[in-house]
Amino acid sequence: MVTLADALRDGAARLQEISDTPRLDVELLMAHALGTTRDALLLGDLTRACPAGFAPLLARRLAAEPVAYIIGHKGFWSIDLAVTPAVLLPRPETEGLIEAAMDHFGARSPRRILDLGTGSGALLLAALTQWPDAVGEGVDRSKAALTVAAANAWRLGLEARARFIEGGWKGDPGADLILCNPPYIATGEVLPASVARYEPASALFAGKDGLDDYRVIAEVIDFAPGGVACIEIGATQGAVVSALFAAMGFAVSLRRDLAGLDRTLVITR
Repeated sequence: MVTLADALRDGAARLQEISDTPRLDVELLMAHALGTTRDALLLGDLTRACPAGFAPLLARRLAAEPVAYIIGHKGFWSIDLAVTPAVLLPRPETEGLIEAAMDHFGARSPRRILDLGTGSGALLLAALTQWPDAVGEGVDRSKAALTVAAANAWRLGLEARARFIEGGWKGDPGADLILCNPPYIATGEVLPASVARYEPASALFAGKDGLDDYRVIAEVIDFAPGGVACIEIGATQGAVVSALFAAMGFAVSLRRDLAGLDRTLVITR
């Protein structure tokens, strides 16, 4: 009999070459196969037999498919989101946009939030959780992504405060907080297999220099007096993207992520 402990140990060894977190990966996959949580798995009896459903999950991860797509959900800020290959996976560095907004508003709360390129709804729904008196709008060109976002709002009990509409880089002109994580990777740039094979290209690539969407956003973005736009950028794009917004008359400051890399533009008037 192959026990849970055996399968976890062997699976982590097999994932060493493709994952930076092989043990975490197999624990999440095993918990999913068992229909339980990772904490419950680790606190339970690991001498039990490994379920048959674990092997196909591990095979998918060995093919570089992200764990979040395999198990169908991913944590972001204080919430857990359903995810599918129709949406970009929310990443920890993107939480910096919420942190920047918190610093801007201080003890105040934004009234109306606009999430451009909402995808799974991660930024909008995290912000609505953070500020319970706010309402918001998520905009995306992808109907499939909007379906995922709306379902996440419903699961989190936020459907009355969030609406999702199909569109580009414009939305509610009365918003006083704009959050945006646009595509910013140059076409042709080599990406890890887990990203290139599985995440939606439309949410990743932005022309030969990765700046196509920023050029549009800088020309159309607008927010209410006293408001702010917090926009994610690539690690090497701080100076050039700042210049695009400064040329349109905005005040721009740059924030770095926990790795010390340029990551968030804070745009005010």
